[in-house]
Amino acid sequence: MASYTIPKLKGADTWRELESKFPPLKNDLLLRAARGEETPRAPVWVMRQAGRYLPEFMEVRKKHSFFECCQTPELATKLTLQPIDRYPALDASIIFCDILVVPQALGMEVLMEPSKGPVLPQPLTTPADLARLPETVDVQKELGYVFDAITLTRQGLDGRVPLIGFCGAPWTLMAYMCEGGGSKTFERSKSWLYKYPEESKALLTKIADVCADLLVGQVLAGAQMLQVFDSWAGELTPNHFQEFAFPALVHISRKVRHVLKELGHDEVPMTLFPRMVHAPSSLALLKPEISGYDTLGLDQGLDAVEARRLVGPEINLQGNFDPVVLYGGREGIEKEVARVCKRFHEAGGGWIANLGHGITPNVKPEDMGWFLECVHKYSVRK
Repeated sequence: MASYTIPKLKGADTWRELESKFPPLKNDLLLRAARGEETPRAPVWVMRQAGRYLPEFMEVRKKHSFFECCQTPELATKLTLQPIDRYPALDASIIFCDILVVPQALGMEVLMEPSKGPVLPQPLTTPADLARLPETVDVQKELGYVFDAITLTRQGLDGRVPLIGFCGAPWTLMAYMCEGGGSKTFERSKSWLYKYPEESKALLTKIADVCADLLVGQVLAGAQMLQVFDSWAGELTPNHFQEFAFPALVHISRKVRHVLKELGHDEVPMTLFPRMVHAPSSLALLKPEISGYDTLGLDQGLDAVEARRLVGPEINLQGNFDPVVLYGGREGIEKEVARVCKRFHEAGGGWIANLGHGITPNVKPEDMGWFLECVHKYSVRK
């Protein structure tokens, strides 16, 4: 194991003392499922559940920019709590933030433009640009606002549900940093892997170190579960996923677990969401004993039974309703929820219900509520 700097617990001598400062947890279904324990029904939450489909979210956004909301702990907390206040059926909260705070911490400018989404005006075009990135990053200094938001949110949740912290995966972040934003072809970022393989690996490791420090900091601030979003993992060939993306993902899980163990706590479940990774050779790498993650998030393109066959019985599954099902009307939503729940029951093992990607802005709030009710009904273990 590499030598890592171990942070100090703030305001506490032990982990239990630190955790005792928060209200006790009343609903632990999510954590139990993430540890592979049998639960009476599947816990359910939704990616981007604090988002533009909620009118109360849009009211806040009228007055504040996107990154202002991310970087102001009181605003991030308010947005995080909105879906929990609206939907008692939710079993988890996820901190309102963005994966691109990591490139910001690495000194890159990130803008959120309404018509284009994220834009990085000065992308990394050649290895010479790596000199613009700092050797090390003080995450407390650069990303302390995330930790403050986590702590405020834990207090605001009052133990209703667990709080999830997260980060983007190194390959996904590298893609944004090299492309200068989103992309349909990923020709700039993927060409790095062919032209500059060693420099690409060094960049991915640098990003992974910041990601791991961010995740540890979120746990120290009060996060009870972690998720790593590899949104663009499916853009890679299976060979490139294995050579470039996967080692950086393992670096994160190993570093986080090692540091937390040194602090007296190694029980925080970790979820990996490698979107559109369907190749059997890639999925076989994602078993817990290899990857270090407890739960595998599935997108809607992968059947639960087939995923279970490929990844084995030890890992827990999360997913994977098509986000567009929320436009299907009450009858359509209920029918699809019943079908998908049946497949997860057949797959066996721990299961956390979720969409296969984030909820989209035009969903009606009442349809989201009906979806949650249906999951509660059809995910009950018989």
